Amino acid sequence: MDEREAVRVFKALGDEKRLRILSLLRQGERCACVLLEHLNLSQPTLSHHMKILCEAQLVTGRKEGKWVY
Repeated sequence: MDEREAVRVFKALGDEKRLRILSLLRQGERCACVLLEHLNLSQPTLSHHMKILCEAQLVTGRKEGKWVY
């Protein structure tokens, strides 16, 4: 892991909301709508956090119809 990758990972892990998202995802794949039920976030804010987690390669997303898992 190079320095830039490490910075992305630490940035992703440095936010308590993203840690909560990771905790929920450890239980298995979840649709974004299910994550929103467990978090006090708006959909755009969740998308922002998920983008950071994806860029850090801590999670991956896949689209199925109109749902993102």
